[in-house]
Amino acid sequence: MAASASSNSFLLTTTYRSKLRTLKNSSRQFTVCAKTATPSSDNEGRTNPFQFNWGKISDVKSLIPVVNTPPALGGPGRQKDSGTVFVAGATGLAGVRVAQMLLREGFRVRAGVPNLGAAQDLARLALDYKIISAEELKRLNAVESLFDDAESIAKAMGNASKVVVTIGGAENGPATKVTTSDALQVVEAAQLAGVRHLAIIYDDAAAAASASSVLGGISSFFNNLFSKSQPLSVDEFLDKVIQTDVKFTFIKAALAEDFSTESSYNVVVAAEGQAAENDYKVTRSRMASLVAELFSNTEVAEDKVVKVFTEPSAPLKSVDQLFSAIPEDGRRKAYAEAAAKAEAEEAAVNAAKQAREAEDLKSKLQEEVKKLSEQELRASTLAEEAKQKAEQAGASVDSLLAKAKELGSGFSWDKLGSQLATAVKTPDSGTQKVQVATVRGQAKARNLPSQKAVTKQAAQKSKPKSKPSPTERTPVEKPNGKEVRNIFGGLFKQETIYVDDV
Repeated sequence: MAASASSNSFLLTTTYRSKLRTLKNSSRQFTVCAKTATPSSDNEGRTNPFQFNWGKISDVKSLIPVVNTPPALGGPGRQKDSGTVFVAGATGLAGVRVAQMLLREGFRVRAGVPNLGAAQDLARLALDYKIISAEELKRLNAVESLFDDAESIAKAMGNASKVVVTIGGAENGPATKVTTSDALQVVEAAQLAGVRHLAIIYDDAAAAASASSVLGGISSFFNNLFSKSQPLSVDEFLDKVIQTDVKFTFIKAALAEDFSTESSYNVVVAAEGQAAENDYKVTRSRMASLVAELFSNTEVAEDKVVKVFTEPSAPLKSVDQLFSAIPEDGRRKAYAEAAAKAEAEEAAVNAAKQAREAEDLKSKLQEEVKKLSEQELRASTLAEEAKQKAEQAGASVDSLLAKAKELGSGFSWDKLGSQLATAVKTPDSGTQKVQVATVRGQAKARNLPSQKAVTKQAAQKSKPKSKPSPTERTPVEKPNGKEVRNIFGGLFKQETIYVDDV
């Protein structure tokens, strides 16, 4: 649909749950235009040139574009717009007023709604009753955002640098409440999207009414019984918030309708646990104005937990004056210190473990070195012994060689032959040496009496005419039990006397 030159346009992006499966990979962005009607005057005589002619549109829901893919997931690396605020639960009783006040303060609003049809109806009413102007409508982007998971919420946040969520009844549309578990999804999404500041409004009045009512107590019991996750307490929820890196402002208040008596009272901001004796409720419109002014200067309210109420006699103060007197909440600092201490203790435990492992390794190395030293000493000892034995063996061999050389130096075959010839020519004279042997062995022969073993000199015989060969053997003679053998070719005779055992 083409836009005419005289038309006003506003951007709506959404995701229909019924078309998620069929259009999962498609992405569209539409500019919805409506032609302005003839300028009319209101009851006060003011002209409204931006009035829509809704009578020509058969179904207002036909203006809702179908956009399946939300904006890309934000993060620290993506550029954030300091003038854009994401309102979670923008169709809630407090959320819709916060979105309205933010538009009046000049912010661009990304309105997270559970149903775009209901959001479009709400926009129609806002235009009909001049709650928002056409210029403000241009800065309003509606995106479907449920409290299912943090990643989808982070995508819906887009380039918003600030986020606000209200915990209480009728804050997820006109019939559903937003619990602390739902708000925790928004907190985690803000962490993923790299949001710079998060404002959390906790409605004490809704919680107290739900707890005090019998029917509400029973309903809460069964909801908690069959729900996937139990709602967190305020302290548990804050413990989860401080574990993130997102700067936050936690506002506790008892919200009331805009027509209540408290609408004329001034707002009082006190530290957590500090409240007046007769503190009054805060209207939703007054709370929305407080949050819108707070987003103009978030530094004054960073990491603070406050109690907001009204008093009839309280002086009128600016948001900077109200929040500058409140000290920073100590939970995040204590958590950071505890985390640093735990990390240091873990590092100390790891260091001690590594030291023990190093000591064990050192002991093992020392044992190995000791074993190697013992083996080296043993090898050295064995080498020394082998060297000594080798030296001794060398000395023995040398002595034997020396003796052999000494014996060999005086030996001569010619000399030996001449000696043998002389021995043959020269007759034996004197007593001949006789070798005594025994049949039973030398040991018994030695033990016999000396008179029983008699060695007699053999009778000298005449020399043979020719020299017998060395291998020649004369017959053995055994006169009177004696055994006579010729030795050295018959030059000598050996007599063996056999003696019986006594």
